[in-house]
Formats: sequence, structure tokens, C-alpha cells
Amino acid sequence: MKTDTSPADKDAPKTTYLKDYERPAFLVAHVDLVFILDPEATKVIAKLHLSRREGVSEDTPLVLNGEGLSLEKVHIDGSAVAPERQEISATHLTITDVPEKFILETQVTIAPEQNTALMGLYMSNDMFCTQCEAEGFRRITYYPDRPDILATFSVRIEADKTKFPVLLANGNPGQTGDLAGNRHFANWADPHPKPAYLFALVAGDLAMVDDKFTTMSGREIALRVFVQPQNANKCGFTLDALKRAMAWDEQVFGREYDLDIFMIVAVDHFNFGAMENKGLNIFN
Repeated sequence: MKTDTSPADKDAPKTTYLKDYERPAFLVAHVDLVFILDPEATKVIAKLHLSRREGVSEDTPLVLNGEGLSLEKVHIDGSAVAPERQEISATHLTITDVPEKFILETQVTIAPEQNTALMGLYMSNDMFCTQCEAEGFRRITYYPDRPDILATFSVRIEADKTKFPVLLANGNPGQTGDLAGNRHFANWADPHPKPAYLFALVAGDLAMVDDKFTTMSGREIALRVFVQPQNANKCGFTLDALKRAMAWDEQVFGREYDLDIFMIVAVDHFNFGAMENKGLNIFN
């Protein structure tokens, strides 16, 4: 494994111009993520289903964005990637000699409690929270972190059950259950491709107020607002406004919400005004 610690042009901040746009060399069809949450040392296991774009040279290396990550594992199709095929800099992971279509598995450790950049995954008043717009996902795992990469996501979250009883991510809810050591898990899946900057995760001790909305085709959508307990009595107008907004989208644009659940996390300590992640909005 080659680690480049010297200043490099590719790691320096650059102004991006539309005239310089180039299509990505590799596309991501699906992302499997496992979060083993710990404020000091969270493990993130990612499986990226990758393919080289048609017309791209076979010797083109895979270049992924990544910042503040401690890399522990790199596998392609179940086999470890030789160190000489890896190059790690402060902002990128480069892997040479990759096949046309493959699954890349990486495992990294990040420190949400020490993430003062407040991008990626960080702690906010004893709650795990994400902010990935515009380029925060690269602080969670190695990824081609650009808005023209669209992928479906499957997410598993594991955490302490007492401290973090609520485990949320984008998409539709899946299996939940208990684990050893007073821990538990929750699975989420978003079947609709999205850019990584719209990925969201929240884990904390929150109260829930719920309602439902029936779409124009008759589908019933679960609506849930998660707040600090002292704010639970303030959610009535929020849910009413949400239902009116969803109805307006249908009436004006003929657009029906495509997931089974719509969630809002509204807490006093979120450091941004709001982030409209698909299916999981986070508000101050």
C-alpha cells in the first residue's frame, strides 16, 4: 500500500467549472452499508457494486473520495487487494487493475465525536447525525462522491439500545432486532437511485409523533416526526403542512411520493437550518 503524504495537485482545493465536466469512469449500481455506531470509533463497512463505464480504458484506475477515514480492509469480489495496487492520500483512495464489473468492499473507522467539520457522520448533542451535502459522504466511506453517481442503498445500523433507541436512515424500514451487549439493529432500503449527498442517518433518543397520508393511487404512506420529548406537542401543524404539501405535489405535478414512509427529524441542536434528504428531512 502506497501512502502519499506529500502535497499533491489532486488533493488541493479546486474551483469546478461546467466546461471541465467529465463523465465518471466508474458507475455505482448499489451500495450496502453497515454502521456499527460508537461515538469514538464507528465502523463503516461498505460494499459498492461498481462497473466501468462503456468506452473507458481497461487500465483506468478506480479513484474514490475519502477524508478522515482510517482504512482497515479493501476487498474486490471477496479477495484482498494487494497493497501495491492501493494508493492512499489525504483525500483519495486509488486502486489499479480493477475488472470491468466488481464488488468493492471496504471497512473504515471514523470518529463522529471528534468530527468538528460537522460534515459526514458526527455527534450533535448525544445524537448521531449526518450532513452529506455537498461533499460530506466522503467523510463516511470511500466513494465516488459526486452528484451524477446514482445508486440504490441498503443500510444496517447497529448501536447501544439505551442511548440510541431510534435508528433511522433513508428509504423503507426493514428488519429490526436485538443484539448482544444491550445493542440493537435496524435495516433500511431505498430502492430508488439517489446521489450520495442525499444519504441520511440519525440515531438518538427521540420521541415520535405519527400520522398517515393516502396517495392519489390509494397507497398509505406512514408519516413520522421525531423530536426531543419536550417538543412532541408542537408536531400537529408540521404533520398537517406535510400532508398538504404532498397533496399539492400530486395536484400540480401529478407526482406521487415513491417510498412507504416519510420522516422528519426536528431538533434544537441541528447545526444546519435544514437538509431535505430524500425521505428523511432533518431540521433545526
